[in-house]
Amino acid sequence: MTIGIDLGGTNIRGGLVKNGKIVTKISQPCFSDQPENVIIDQIKKQIRMLMLQSVDGIGIGVPSVVDVQKGIVYNVQNIPSWKEVHLKDILEAEFKIPVYINNDANCFALGEQRCGDAKKFQNVIGITLGTGVGAGLIINNQLYCGSNVGAGEIGSLPYLEHTLEFYCGGSFFKEYHNTTGKQAMQLAQSGDESALKIWTEFGKHIGMLVKIVMYAYDPDAIIFGGSISNAYPYFKKAMRKEMETFDYPEIIKKIKIIISKREDISLLGAASLCG
Repeated sequence: MTIGIDLGGTNIRGGLVKNGKIVTKISQPCFSDQPENVIIDQIKKQIRMLMLQSVDGIGIGVPSVVDVQKGIVYNVQNIPSWKEVHLKDILEAEFKIPVYINNDANCFALGEQRCGDAKKFQNVIGITLGTGVGAGLIINNQLYCGSNVGAGEIGSLPYLEHTLEFYCGGSFFKEYHNTTGKQAMQLAQSGDESALKIWTEFGKHIGMLVKIVMYAYDPDAIIFGGSISNAYPYFKKAMRKEMETFDYPEIIKKIKIIISKREDISLLGAASLCG
C-alpha cells in the first residue's frame, strides 16, 4: 500500500492506495498564504490520518519544479512561501519510509497511463488545461522528466504573440474575451453564439498544440485533463480541423485523443511514483 498526495494552492488531497485503487481519501483546504512550515504540518497531518503499518511509500505531486533525486521543491505555484522546500528529507525523517516527489502534470500523465484511460498505450502525453498548460511525458511506459523535471513544458513554447500556455489556458478567456473558461462553457451550453465562437477560436489553438506535440513526440495518445477539458464538445470540431493540416495525414489519423474522466487521477499518479 502507498499514500498519494496531490498538493495544490486550493486543496491538499491525499489517498491511501492499494493496487491502483483509492481505499481512503481526504481533501482539505490548503493554507496557501501561510508560512512554509504551516503547510508542511498540513501534509504531515494528512499522511498520519492515512498511515497504516503496511504503507511502504509516499508519493507527492506538486505544481512546481522539483529536484527529483533530492526531493527539493522550488517556487510552488500559488504557494508563495514555498521557495525551496527539502520536502523529501523532512517527510522521510518524520515517517521513516521512502518519499517520492514530482511535478503535478507528470503525476497526471503517470496516473492515466498506470490507472486510467491510457493504460493500453506505451507512449502518452498528458496535458492539463486550466489556469495554465501542464504536460507530462510517458515514453516506452516510463515517465520521462528530463534533467530538471522540465521535459514536456510545451506551454512555454513561443506561439503567435505570446506562448501556447497563453492561448490554450485561462489567459485566453480572461485577456481576449473578458470571461473565464467556466463561464464560456455555461454560455455555450445554453447555445450562446458568441460563446460558441470563442470555443471555435480556442479549438484552433488547441489543434496547433496537438500538432506541436505530434511533431515533437509522435505519441500513441494524448489525454487532456484540467477544468477546461470539460468543454471538449465545444472545441473538438475546430481542434480536429486544425489537426487536419498536419504534414503527415496517416499519422494524425492514428492519434487517440482522450478526455480524462477520473477526478483523482493525479492522486493515483502521485502514489504510482512509489513504483
